[in-house]
Amino acid sequence: MLGGMTHTSVAAYAAPAPKAPLERTTVPRRELGAHDILIDIKFAGICHSDIHTVRAEWGDGGNFPIVPGHEIAGVVSATGSEVTRYQVGDRVGVGCFVDSCRTCDNCRAGLEQYCTGELGTVNTYNDTDRNGEATYGGYATHVVVDENYALRIPDALPLDAAAPLLCAGITLYSPLAHWQAGPGKKVAVVGLGGLGHMGVKIAHAMGAEVTVLSQSLRKKDDGLRLGADHYYATSDPATFEALAGTFDLIVNTVSANLDMGAYLGLLRTNGTLVQLGVPEQPLPIAPFALIGGRRSIAGSLIGGIAETQEMLDFCAEHGLTSEIEVISADRINEAYERVLASDVRYRFVIDTSTI
Repeated sequence: MLGGMTHTSVAAYAAPAPKAPLERTTVPRRELGAHDILIDIKFAGICHSDIHTVRAEWGDGGNFPIVPGHEIAGVVSATGSEVTRYQVGDRVGVGCFVDSCRTCDNCRAGLEQYCTGELGTVNTYNDTDRNGEATYGGYATHVVVDENYALRIPDALPLDAAAPLLCAGITLYSPLAHWQAGPGKKVAVVGLGGLGHMGVKIAHAMGAEVTVLSQSLRKKDDGLRLGADHYYATSDPATFEALAGTFDLIVNTVSANLDMGAYLGLLRTNGTLVQLGVPEQPLPIAPFALIGGRRSIAGSLIGGIAETQEMLDFCAEHGLTSEIEVISADRINEAYERVLASDVRYRFVIDTSTI
């Protein structure tokens, strides 16, 4: 029985080697500790970072075999002896990390995603936990997680469409909240993909005036439907002339090497451009693009546990979910190719019952 043995094997989809197709396999899950919960995974979102990781595009090579997946939604099916936060049957989620040191200044401040302790932030997959064992992600039937690193999914959110909120949702909510998007603020979202479409929804719900900056106008109707007030094509040089000095905040969700000077020129005095995408090459920035208007360029990485819960509750209150296409597990490799071709609106979600 799961949880009753030192390790239990569960079915999963893994990449056995860099750039290799994902294939069905089994991976170990640890015995339930006193504060652990066993989650019967129902859905797992496909994030672009999953693809970067299994294709070893971020330079660390990876700890193969890798079971990706950090957008996990499911139901608690067993609890450890001292668990107080959850009961069997609760709807829960797991995001991008499953542990941290818990004692550094950032962890104590609820910023576990920036843990500076010796353990560091333990990623949901392709990492090593505090017991020295490999972590495996959500492309699987079950996962064991410390109760303090699980999230409660409100009843108002369907599990399949809630799964991507655990990465895409919080990746946008955190900077929009931190830089105070809201009434009277002009916010631009660069890219209308898995991340960007959630940025549009969340910024609109916060009360900001929202503009999408996309390479073309191909998704304009979608952008306006999702809550954008304006939509411009960045392939048109006139866009950068028309919008110069317009925005209080720009969130850049794309991983391409953009002309940062051109985008910084769209900021008002004291405006901030927040980088969320991770291009393969460094982004050159001319100092005068910052100095000229006391502009800032910043970065942001998901959110802590408390803020992620806040995001889920906010989305439930405002009826926000990801736009999804649910797929069976045997279509994961096809889905990866479609993500790379921008052929998804806007997030693939795996039905893990098909694993």
